[in-house]
Amino acid sequence: MTDRATLQRLLAERILILDGAMGTMIQGYKLEEAQYRGERFRDWPRDLKGNNDLLVLTQPQIIGEIHRKYLEAGADLIETNTFNAQRISLADYGMEALAYEINLQAAKLARAAVDEFSTAEKPRFVAGALGPTNRTASISPDVNDAGKRNVSFDDLVAAYLESARGLVDGGVDLFLIETIFDTLNAKAAIFACETLFDEIGRRLPVIISGTITDASGRTLSGQVVEAFWNSVRHARPLAVGLNCALGAKEMRPYIAELARVADCYICCYPNAGLPNAFGEYDEKPHDTACVLEDFAASGFVNILGGCCGTTPAHITAIAEHVRSQKPRALPLKQAA
Repeated sequence: MTDRATLQRLLAERILILDGAMGTMIQGYKLEEAQYRGERFRDWPRDLKGNNDLLVLTQPQIIGEIHRKYLEAGADLIETNTFNAQRISLADYGMEALAYEINLQAAKLARAAVDEFSTAEKPRFVAGALGPTNRTASISPDVNDAGKRNVSFDDLVAAYLESARGLVDGGVDLFLIETIFDTLNAKAAIFACETLFDEIGRRLPVIISGTITDASGRTLSGQVVEAFWNSVRHARPLAVGLNCALGAKEMRPYIAELARVADCYICCYPNAGLPNAFGEYDEKPHDTACVLEDFAASGFVNILGGCCGTTPAHITAIAEHVRSQKPRALPLKQAA
């Protein structure tokens, strides 16, 4: 495991590479209901196909293999397979009680893969993924009742704290609060992380990544990039960034704006373009890499990777295209 100083040193030296999509890779295995269930959950009363986080328990060899493929592709950081692994999202499958165990096992699988590939010359890191949940704390689910909410801030904090504790116990190096469409949800995740840091007596680096939902340039809860940054900067993140919803081409003006206003490192991992009529992603690795190379050449970024539709081939291409590019320098007041 590492500390914030080690990551800061590496981020000042070169652009670090994050892994690509987990869900896209899982789809390639064409798993059926029985494979999601495994022996342990053979008689579970609800359908489990699609519960990708559960695979760390029922198909750990597949998740480990995906991690290794991204590490072989050149990733410096890999995410745990825990995007929906908190009790709020797991309630869809009646699996709330498994939240801690799933996060613990996911972190152990990623830790084992990273330890296998890490060297003194090229250390690798585990990012504990904390996704947005399937609820929103700021927006009513009922168009006829603007004040209605289907989740509370306290519920979100409790769910994130349980997940974060499992990730730390499993050996993650940092947290990645990602795909933020509602900043209030993110604030709950931040508060949970801070609570955990107080409990364990040490701090882990935190990366915070928002999602611009469409061409309006706003998150789902209505914030433009600068407002989003000002809402989370109190967390003193190691890096702030954008991911998902958009391809790299569409994301460019927003990552440029974030690089302009933020006084920490910048992370970017877009989708492989925009989805086609079948919801699939067609953008080739070379095309994604060329756009992200422009981001690097423009001085926008410190961490690059991929979200929906990206594969190890995309990560290899991105790593190759930005290898000679310098990372974005921190503003002087922060760099000092």
